Amino acid sequence: MNHPVYRVVNVEITAPYTLHVIFNDGTEQVINLRPVLEGPLYGPLQDEALFNQVEIDPEVHTVVWPNGADFDPETLYHWPRYKEKMAQMAKQWAALKLR
Repeated sequence: MNHPVYRVVNVEITAPYTLHVIFNDGTEQVINLRPVLEGPLYGPLQDEALFNQVEIDPEVHTVVWPNGADFDPETLYHWPRYKEKMAQMAKQWAALKLR
């Protein structure tokens, strides 16, 4: 079975916590990540200065931040499919932080 490999080739910040991501096949996604910035890995990205340090990891071809946070390129590629699930997971991470 042949599985597509998605690679991020360009990323731009278009608004607070929002990325315009371009993939190797030309597909583009505009992704508001604010709803998923919770928990020990993604929570620090609520600091807009840190969020704005996003770059492309040349080895795994996805977006990455200096604190080690990243997203699977397939998740970003299919963001409309995954965004609600990711937001639900972020709510769970936030609830754990409150305990």
